[in-house]
Amino acid sequence: MTPASARTPPAAASGPTAMRQFVGFQLAGQRYLFRIERILEIVIPAAITRVPDVSAYVEGVTNLRGAIIPVVNLRRLFRLEPVATDADTRMIVVDVAGRTMGCLVDSVSQIIRLDDAQVKPAPETVTAGGPRYLEGFARVGDELLVLLDTDQLLAPDLLEAVHRLGRPQATPPADAPPPQPEPR
Repeated sequence: MTPASARTPPAAASGPTAMRQFVGFQLAGQRYLFRIERILEIVIPAAITRVPDVSAYVEGVTNLRGAIIPVVNLRRLFRLEPVATDADTRMIVVDVAGRTMGCLVDSVSQIIRLDDAQVKPAPETVTAGGPRYLEGFARVGDELLVLLDTDQLLAPDLLEAVHRLGRPQATPPADAPPPQPEPR
């Protein structure tokens, strides 16, 4: 006869644990996650038409099977060092409040299944007065992955605020004059 502990997996013995799926992708060597239910598809980027007088993080628009969708370069949105697209570059097509958008990323790594215990909310000290698009962090082995909330990250009325929160481009030299306050 098989003991009860051998018949029942440990997770089931301690109560039901919800498993969720995420798509992992990379930007500048850091791994990020989007919830899979927000993703419509992942494609190799096709021709992108530049649009004048838009923010630098808006790469342009593309024709995705007859639908014209905006394409946001997540590297530029986060003010990371730009790189040329290559064979690994992907466009993650997401649904943001009923709008379809494309997100350019360095690469897509995999679909990751995580249980609720592996995903922790972002600490208040990280999100207070700032990046509400950080939904949390997921521990996978020894690595900590950043879970992004697509609705907060890519909402058209919040994109500029997300971009302003990005890290500064460069540190001014020590002998540079102090920055002047902006006129009110």
